[in-house]
Amino acid sequence: MSPVADELHPVFHSGRVAVITGAASGIGRAAALELARLQMRVALADVDELKLAETGKEVLAIAGEGNVLVIPTDVSKLDDVVRLKEKVYETWGEVGVLMNNAAIGPKGTSWEGLDNWRKTFDVNVFGVLNVQHTFVPPMIHQENQSVIINTGSKQGITNPPGNASYNASKAAVKSLTEGLAWELRERPATNLTAHLFIPGWTYTALGGASPDKEKPAGAWTPEETVLYMLDKVRNGDFYILCPDNETRREVDQLRIMWGAGDIAEGRPALSRWHPKYKSLFEEYVREGLASMQD
Repeated sequence: MSPVADELHPVFHSGRVAVITGAASGIGRAAALELARLQMRVALADVDELKLAETGKEVLAIAGEGNVLVIPTDVSKLDDVVRLKEKVYETWGEVGVLMNNAAIGPKGTSWEGLDNWRKTFDVNVFGVLNVQHTFVPPMIHQENQSVIINTGSKQGITNPPGNASYNASKAAVKSLTEGLAWELRERPATNLTAHLFIPGWTYTALGGASPDKEKPAGAWTPEETVLYMLDKVRNGDFYILCPDNETRREVDQLRIMWGAGDIAEGRPALSRWHPKYKSLFEEYVREGLASMQD
């Protein structure tokens, strides 16, 4: 748990610095706007220069001159990430919040779409690693409390069939963020903590959003997801498992436990979607929810 004396986490206040990758749209954009409302200085990074510039103007209107950096960045390229870090530290001298959020989701099955696999891992895994390897060394020596928030996915935990490359990349993010949290925890007197942000169904472009579509009732907006995440970081949580309007946290918990049971009990891989186990899974969820209400 982070040492939080009151409702205001020491990183979420006026004058501290936030760096957000994947900041041009979706959750990254929502986070940039919310942190600007908290009077933080915000550095926005994204590979989409047009959308990044648009979001930068929105954030600037809230944060004001001198409090926003807009830095086109391809996180899959280490040189780009190093340039991002150098610009932020030259300008503001510290990073309080590092939100490692950039991700893509082109489809790759277990034996098709190899180019998509490489693209996905270059951004979703090596992009996260590039950012960590570049920013953690200076951040661990800062005196003030700081946080790293890596954006994972429930698909990297429950592994639903359909996009094996994305699932595998987010499973890797879960694993490397757990490792990062342990390594930071083992260092004496380190004021840097890591957090795994696991959004629920959020209405973003990655999740199928487009200007001509209305948000499905079951999905959360990016803004709702970000506010939930910030509250959990303030609370010191490592696993930030977000619900949505369709899936309660209790259902997520049961799905995760069932998936772990595949290994522990020797069931077929992804038995939740196996025709012989479908009814058993549904019964397991019904009984689990009923026991939680007792």
